[in-house]
Amino acid sequence: MIKLILTFLFVTIISMIGVGQLRNWLKKSKIYDIPNDRSVHSIPIPRGGGLVIVVFTLITVLIYAIIKNEWTNSLVYLSMAAVIAWFGWRDDVHSLSPKIRFLVQGSVAVITIIALGYFRYLTIPLIGEFYIGLIGIPLTLLWIVGLTNAYNFMDGLDGFSGGVAVLTGLGWMWISSYSKGLPNEFVFWISFAIASSSLGFLVHNWPPARIFMGDVASTFLGYTFAVLPLLSVDKGGDAVLVGVVMMWAFILDTGITFARRIMKHEKLLDAHRSHLYQRWVTYGMNPIYANFIFYFFTILGIFLLWGWFNQIRFFPALIVIGLPVLWITISLITRRKEHAR
Repeated sequence: MIKLILTFLFVTIISMIGVGQLRNWLKKSKIYDIPNDRSVHSIPIPRGGGLVIVVFTLITVLIYAIIKNEWTNSLVYLSMAAVIAWFGWRDDVHSLSPKIRFLVQGSVAVITIIALGYFRYLTIPLIGEFYIGLIGIPLTLLWIVGLTNAYNFMDGLDGFSGGVAVLTGLGWMWISSYSKGLPNEFVFWISFAIASSSLGFLVHNWPPARIFMGDVASTFLGYTFAVLPLLSVDKGGDAVLVGVVMMWAFILDTGITFARRIMKHEKLLDAHRSHLYQRWVTYGMNPIYANFIFYFFTILGIFLLWGWFNQIRFFPALIVIGLPVLWITISLITRRKEHAR
């Protein structure tokens, strides 16, 4: 355990140094995030700092594959995650058409499903696990493309996505090493790399941010968190449940925001400030408070998964009923504050 902690701290420090060096290069190369209607910042900030997270994670997977001589899943993840990150980087440097991004992400999702399989079972707390058969193919495709974009869309505050990445990585480290969870060494080391390198990045991204993550890492992280359930021991319903509960707040915020914008006949891909955390900041909440609320959401999801795997009586109800009720309550409070303002 001590060696693991020291290794984690070592990667965090190297990542922190790497992001600092990358920031200097991005400034010299004039790769900036220019403020727009969706932005919280008012001056150009270097973007693409999440490249360090990508590099550390891919190097870790490569080392794992060499040491363990495990190349099947490793090569699939390495190649597909690298493609996602590459096009994210190209979008950071030269904005790409949304059609190109979705075409690439859809193609990557299809190849991932062909290579790793798809979800054949779903687990819904209070109902149980049931077989979904071939319906799992479009659901898995939607899951991969949807979460890849959801993480990208939610990357809108200093320290927001980076902090959630640290906590989600730690959550997957626990799930993949817990005997009652989904033990998987490969998933553990991917999660380890993400958590440690994201923590190093967060040092530079904490408000006020000196560098932004960029699409290179936000899409990479979204893809990775979508694929981790597929890389788990099986394609059972618990793997899907873990993936959803771990990212429940991002999924609800993105899904509900999209639904609201569709009903208002707004252009979905235009810059906006409709996400719940953006609305909080708009009516005056300190962005750091918004960060910690979503950190709490992530920790809450991990805690509920602990209760689920330990078969504690009330936890299934807390997952399937409690989380939506919590979100609805917070949304109603937000709307009331907006109307009062």
